[in-house]
Amino acid sequence: MGKLALFHLLCGILIFWAVSVVKAEDPYKYFTWTATYGMASPLGTPQQVILINGQFPGPRLDLVTNDNIVLNLINKLDEPLLLTWNGIKQRKNSWQDGVLGTNCPIPPNRNYIYKFQPKDQIGSYTYFPSTQLHRAAGGFGVLNVYARSVIPVPYAKPAGDFSLLIGDWYKTSHKVLRQILDSGKSLPFPDGLLINGQKQSTFTGDQGKTYMFRISNVGLKTTINFRIQGHKMKLVEVEGSHVIQNLYDSFDVHVGQSLSILVTLDQSPKDYYIVASTRFTTTVLTSTSVLHYTNSQTPVSGPVPAAPVNQFQWSLMQARTIRWNLTSNAARPNPQGSFHYGKITPSRTILLANSAPLINGKQRYAVNGISYINPDTPLKLADHFNIPGVFTLDSIRSAPTADSPHLATAVLPSSLHEFLEIVFQNNEDTMQSWHLDGYDFWVVGFGSGTWTQASRKGYNLVDALTRHTTQVYPKSWTAIYVSLDNQGMWNLRSAMWDRQYLGQQVYLRVYNPTASLANEYDIPTNALLCGKAAALRHP
Repeated sequence: MGKLALFHLLCGILIFWAVSVVKAEDPYKYFTWTATYGMASPLGTPQQVILINGQFPGPRLDLVTNDNIVLNLINKLDEPLLLTWNGIKQRKNSWQDGVLGTNCPIPPNRNYIYKFQPKDQIGSYTYFPSTQLHRAAGGFGVLNVYARSVIPVPYAKPAGDFSLLIGDWYKTSHKVLRQILDSGKSLPFPDGLLINGQKQSTFTGDQGKTYMFRISNVGLKTTINFRIQGHKMKLVEVEGSHVIQNLYDSFDVHVGQSLSILVTLDQSPKDYYIVASTRFTTTVLTSTSVLHYTNSQTPVSGPVPAAPVNQFQWSLMQARTIRWNLTSNAARPNPQGSFHYGKITPSRTILLANSAPLINGKQRYAVNGISYINPDTPLKLADHFNIPGVFTLDSIRSAPTADSPHLATAVLPSSLHEFLEIVFQNNEDTMQSWHLDGYDFWVVGFGSGTWTQASRKGYNLVDALTRHTTQVYPKSWTAIYVSLDNQGMWNLRSAMWDRQYLGQQVYLRVYNPTASLANEYDIPTNALLCGKAAALRHP
């Protein structure tokens, strides 16, 4: 082969390689969102709400696995703001988590550009404001991650895809609610329930076809039972995991949780109630919407279907029926059960007990006796810049103590690639809901009373579900396994926002002393700097 021919061959190979690399990169999607105040009447009375691009709830964010998201958030509120991406793992990237332990809040009339990727994820998720009690005013929305076209899902493509944000709601301003908590009192009972920010919505479909309903509890504090008059619901996905497809008449959705069901419109052509009602509350709040058959000439009628009478026990038994589908793909073309979590011995056990103490005469909530307070400098910045005096790694014990409850900035130390057993011990009479940013985890066991080492005999070590938020029943415990494969500073918190606000949270520092971009991305060049880091410069 002559030199010229060889040169052309090499050029062709290089061009092909370059084009292949470009084509191989995951797509980029760009968004600009502006947060403002506006007026709406969710419960029939005009009140101030938080709008995203003029919408309440905010825009639906539809993504595909591994999309690269560049989202410019402009804050036009009168207070600093952050959005967090509930359930998105933020691989190696806690810089984009959108909570006060990792990010400086966006000041009024400023912006911040989030850059993140739902790496190897599918499923139904949400976003919402993590600052103050902004979540009580709106700013939340749907975040769906769809499977790539080359990855099959374990059900036929539905005829339609509906997203339902359900949650409790207050007519009272978020600032007034915050003042109530700051004064040392508990929040009053909510005023009502909303479905997609309204008292009533209509969802329309054709008789004989099957539709997906993606349901998320975006409320502040209340478990909600969801049901559809005259229709069975087939559970297919929970927070990124395909599950064994059982049929349900109704389903308990705890605060912060999301799930996807398939509903076949197999009844006579008329309109049917879609019902959400509070669970485990003395006063039951109910919100109804309408499932409308396109060939219906009959409006909704009859009694609204009731929730199950047996409350905690029924809910617990239902929770135990949710199992991982071990034969199904997830975001990648391998069976979900190929990682045998049940054959790994945890490196250690962390036992976290929630409580509701009075501290300095005010109502607070605590974990192992520590009621969390936010420092003025995000923990992530303090860790990155080695700023002293922001947090210490001995601020909270890994098991409950007899010490008097007190305020502190609680950080639990851990190492990258540890495999932990975490037990949530609930000694209170109230339902709890716990969330871990940056991860999903295996919910291996529920039990009543006090957890002991003997409780492990009842663990599900075969097909336990992976999810990012789990409930803990009153006077009970829930155990999870989690593989710490995501370096960073991660928020482990109550999903019930009044409890989170008053201290029921900690941060999990997943650390490796050897800096490597293979483990964690460097600080973004656009990172906001505040507190003790305000005068520093980016490297």
